[in-house]
Amino acid sequence: MTAPPEPAAEGPTATRRAIPEASVARLAVYLRMLGELAEQGAETVSSDELAVATGVNPAKLRKDLSYIGSYGTRGVGYEIAPLRHQLEEALGQNHAQSVALVGIGNLGHALAGYGGFSGTGFPVTALFDVDPDLVGIHINGILVEHVREIPRVCAERGVTIGIVATPAPAAQTVCDQLVSAGVRSILNFAPVVLQVPDEVEVRKVDLAVELQILAFHVARRHLESTVNGHAVNGAGGLLS
Repeated sequence: MTAPPEPAAEGPTATRRAIPEASVARLAVYLRMLGELAEQGAETVSSDELAVATGVNPAKLRKDLSYIGSYGTRGVGYEIAPLRHQLEEALGQNHAQSVALVGIGNLGHALAGYGGFSGTGFPVTALFDVDPDLVGIHINGILVEHVREIPRVCAERGVTIGIVATPAPAAQTVCDQLVSAGVRSILNFAPVVLQVPDEVEVRKVDLAVELQILAFHVARRHLESTVNGHAVNGAGGLLS
């Protein structure tokens, strides 16, 4: 009889399959939760425990972790420290990141002042705007510079990720400047679709669209409760 194949080895030498984008998003959630568990002193976690903590089906969680070559140990679960290391490697967080934020309006100012980026390995190291009232001030110890300085500053500080938080009309120009400066990953908060070369990855965050999606779910639940209410009342009338 042929022996069953051994599980894939864990760690950076494991053979990795292409990771679906939906799984990548969940891997980031698992990593955040593992960090919280580690802060609480935990050393291991079962797939069921991690699934409950992250709101994911346990089978889906195990499938996601299999993409990075991690299968856990029966009866023990996953060792948190090695699993965090694997996730950080898979998500590119084992490399130094440097973030530039362009657009220091209300949203941009809030993002610039948010301390959570550095804590997760994404320090904001450069801020840009065109408003003379903003250029020259410091936010969280970082000087706000004019957008014309994007090429120089991004090169000097090794910026790897750009955040665009400008009004829509300025977003494409700013994006072009970041791309010309060598930035290949952009998070876009502007309500516009950015045109970029194939080698540049853009993630769009449209808060208005997200609110519209939530409004859809609110309306759907209201409709369902209304329909169910009529159904119950109708049934009651038939039985009375």
